[in-house]
Amino acid sequence: MDQIGFVGLGRMGRPMASNLCRKGFRVVAHDINSAAVAELEVLQARGAASVAEATDGSDIIVTMLPTPRVVRDVVSGANGVFANAKPGALILEMSTVDPETTDQLAALALARGLGFVDAPVGRLAAHAERGESLFMVGGSEADFVRVKPLLDAMGTTVFHCGGVGTGTRTKLVNNYLAITLCQLNAEALALSERFGLSLERTIDVLSGTTAINGQLKMNWPAKVLKGDIEPGFTIDLAHKDLTLITEAANAARVPMPIAAAAREAFSTARARGMGDKDFSAMLDNLCEIAGITKPRLKS
Repeated sequence: MDQIGFVGLGRMGRPMASNLCRKGFRVVAHDINSAAVAELEVLQARGAASVAEATDGSDIIVTMLPTPRVVRDVVSGANGVFANAKPGALILEMSTVDPETTDQLAALALARGLGFVDAPVGRLAAHAERGESLFMVGGSEADFVRVKPLLDAMGTTVFHCGGVGTGTRTKLVNNYLAITLCQLNAEALALSERFGLSLERTIDVLSGTTAINGQLKMNWPAKVLKGDIEPGFTIDLAHKDLTLITEAANAARVPMPIAAAAREAFSTARARGMGDKDFSAMLDNLCEIAGITKPRLKS
């Protein structure tokens, strides 16, 4: 059985790696947070004190990290994945990064005789806990076949989007809509509250028209609309992703004025100290600014 090196045990990475352990994969896990590593050791993973130790001897090295800079440092840094990967190993990069980072790392991997697949994650941390994530995969057919058993163990839905880099690009398109919808929903429900409308009836109406969207249908009733704004997926991370999206769009010469406006709305929430809250809390942010009672579903 392949040895799986797993680097990055954060809000998404820890449950993903845990599901690999539960499905019988041989995992060597590393994170700068030793408590997260200890949780994996309980599930029979072998803890690694460094990226080098997690990489050494591993057939597939999974990285699930917070920012492009951290990804570059971990994968291509002086004592990172490239420096310690055995011949023929494959890097399964699952972070949300910019296309340039993916393309550069893939080219460096190819030059070293290593496989490279980008497979960022869709859905939320709660889905990752239940093994219900969605993956957008970029890579050769052979490399896709090689990593698919891992993806099937961590999620329920796997899309092979094309060659290397298509997973990253698909994720940015997906997150553009998912994140921007938080601001649109916040404005719509704040207006509904100001008008004195019933929140429940407003949602019933929206659910019966083309105005309905995944955030309002899937995420918000379980988060901000019941008063839970603990993350999930933080406003800080949403702001990071909107920055990646607008920069990638600028590089591709695609005007995205709504993305730019949404990014500034998230900047406002961060400036007000809400960066560590769930991104559905954009509703509370707007209501606090406008002096509107925060809409909540009746229990």
